[in-house]
Amino acid sequence: MAETLPMALFAAFMIGLLGSTHCLGMCGGISSSLTMALPVGPGYRWRQLQLLLGYNLGRITSYTLAGLILGLLGSQVISAMPAAGMVLRTLAGGMLIALGLAVGQWWQGVMALEKVGAPLWQRLAPLTRRFMPVDRLSRALPLGLLWGWLPCGLVYSTLGWALMQGNALASAGVMASFGLGTLPAMLATGVFARQVLQLRRNRPVRTVTGLALILFGIWTLPITHHLLAGH
Repeated sequence: MAETLPMALFAAFMIGLLGSTHCLGMCGGISSSLTMALPVGPGYRWRQLQLLLGYNLGRITSYTLAGLILGLLGSQVISAMPAAGMVLRTLAGGMLIALGLAVGQWWQGVMALEKVGAPLWQRLAPLTRRFMPVDRLSRALPLGLLWGWLPCGLVYSTLGWALMQGNALASAGVMASFGLGTLPAMLATGVFARQVLQLRRNRPVRTVTGLALILFGIWTLPITHHLLAGH
């Protein structure tokens, strides 16, 4: 791959940080309702934070596992067909560009990706009811593990980008960094749900975020690296 692993991890973190406003409607909803079962009283904020951290740890763990699985697949494909790396990079860049267009509300085609994971989610969704209400950490963590497989265009776009790393551990690291990037928005939604949702509706925020994701996508494309190399 053309970029170093530290650069890839940083880029994945920024994709999560910038793109997470796009997912507040789905993941943000469960995050903001997680602690409704907790009685308000002394230590409420600390217990709320514990549940939110447990839920998000489970969610990020699922992202990391998905990255590891796809990384193993990608490394095998690239080893067998070196030219496939260019194809994977092109697809990953295209997916990030499409995601940026969706976040900016200019084109919603990337949302069709969410249909890919629908069959798996239909099997997992009923299991989430076993961990409701979320009133302790032992329920928050497995709920997050399940919720990490919720169909999401942002996650799928980043998985495509992780796939091109050509190394299972690197792909897992990319998805873990991406998950950490989404953490601020998810934690803020759990504690300051109304304010964060207002931010999501802010047109300048959507525009800047969408343009940033498009730039990440363009940077990922092989032709960009070819031009920068001066060939």
